[in-house]
Amino acid sequence: MPREIRFLNTMTRRVEVFHPLETGHVRMYNCGPTVYNFVHIGNLRTFLFEDVLRRTLQAFGYRVTQVMNLTDIDDKTIKGAAAEGVSLREFTDRYIAAFFQDIDALRFQRAEHYPRATDFIPQQVELVEKLTERGHTYVQDGSTYFRIATFRDYGKLSGIDVDQVRAGARVDADEYEKEDVRDFVLWKASKPGEPSWETVLGAGRPGWHLECSAMAMALLGESFDIHTGAVDNIFPHHENEIAQSEGATGRPFVHTWLHAEHLIVEGQKMAKSLGNFFTLRDLLERGHDPLAIRYLLISVPYRQKLNFTFDGLHAAAAGVERIGNTLRRLAHTPPAASGEALVASEVDAFVEEFDGGLADDLNTARALGALHTLLTRVNQALDGGGITTDVRDRLAAAIAHVDGVLGIVPRSQSPAGSDAEIDALVAERTAARRSRDFARADEIRTELTERGIVLEDTPHGTVWHRAG
Repeated sequence: MPREIRFLNTMTRRVEVFHPLETGHVRMYNCGPTVYNFVHIGNLRTFLFEDVLRRTLQAFGYRVTQVMNLTDIDDKTIKGAAAEGVSLREFTDRYIAAFFQDIDALRFQRAEHYPRATDFIPQQVELVEKLTERGHTYVQDGSTYFRIATFRDYGKLSGIDVDQVRAGARVDADEYEKEDVRDFVLWKASKPGEPSWETVLGAGRPGWHLECSAMAMALLGESFDIHTGAVDNIFPHHENEIAQSEGATGRPFVHTWLHAEHLIVEGQKMAKSLGNFFTLRDLLERGHDPLAIRYLLISVPYRQKLNFTFDGLHAAAAGVERIGNTLRRLAHTPPAASGEALVASEVDAFVEEFDGGLADDLNTARALGALHTLLTRVNQALDGGGITTDVRDRLAAAIAHVDGVLGIVPRSQSPAGSDAEIDALVAERTAARRSRDFARADEIRTELTERGIVLEDTPHGTVWHRAG
């Protein structure tokens, strides 16, 4: 049986034990990028929360079917394509490719499905037809709108006051202000110069809210387990998704709603006008390690605001380096024949604490805290009586578990040189010392120091790590 996990469900505003609708199988929908530009680090913070969620569910024994949509038609993509004088497909293809490059650089696991809105036009038209049959729509100037007064549960996710709505007030924009309660557009009548499709609804294109409901239900069913996004999706986007989905099917749309808090930069809202707006590419061009960026963006639990600072990014890089240094030191220190410096039960207790943090609504801070406590104990044991082969095997499994969930364990290669190259230099230095060629031994130490390699001469031999 999969391990129990608890989430704070936005819908119920309670922490609940999670139970999927189908035993052992989680069906999850994530609101993905609108592909009109490169995604920024605020987007990536939300997407990384969803990646850790996926990985945790898998580690806990669930099979996961994950859908992340690609919004390739909305006001922004149409405007961007028109400004460049290219087709919508050509324009959005570029940013879809960039999105996949970014998530690959940050070690995302790929979802099972990345549907494009423009590939699901028939499903969106069918959804509008169902809503019309059930009396939820009206047509004005060729566009079809959802009349929110026909859905009595409107506002149940966001807590919005539907009494604010004015009879006949409606909105055509894909995105609009928080608490702007108006009937929303499902199908937009065609306009000169805009992409459109000839359908039974008339020539036009879908509204943004309609796209997610149609794609989610087409790929996951009318009711599924988890829907995620950022907190600014709660209203109006997710509220509208619920209204149109449940209005069409009469069934609960989603069991558990999870929302990630905003990312701010140096204590301020991220904005181009403030000069604090960053994409992943911006940070990589400044020389920052993608693994450190991943570490920082998952270090704060997803329901808390994350204050992105460059001091914090440097600290994250040091955290990643500490993991690598400890594992490298362990690998280069011979096993102890016996000893109590670190026992198997301590490693088992770490795994339990690590998983316990994740089971507590994805408390990544608690999980990382447990990891660094373990690293301290490993280094203490290496300084003392050493670590036996049996405990090393348990450590290897535990670290593989950490990497499987958090994806932050560094690989063996580095710009400073491969491990094999450094091992060879350390061996040469050892041989030089034995032959009393201390000048050559000092030359090697100096060369390695300049590369950022720290040597430790221990009773077990010389071990090395990269300077943090």
